[in-house]
Amino acid sequence: MASTSGITPSSTLDQAASGSNVWRDRIAPSLLAFALGVALIYGAGFASKVELHNAAHDGRHSAGFPCH
Repeated sequence: MASTSGITPSSTLDQAASGSNVWRDRIAPSLLAFALGVALIYGAGFASKVELHNAAHDGRHSAGFPCH
């Protein structure tokens, strides 16, 4: 049952399903990786232990975060 535009109801459903695959396969992992990176930089950078602070020091400067 194709219309004059060539779009069928099943092709519209397939496009909607592929949109959720993009979210699951690309966007969600990217956001999770970003959140993990931010947590590591800030968690290690503002830790009270000197060893953790020194380990993150150069990484923070290379990412543009001032620390002193």
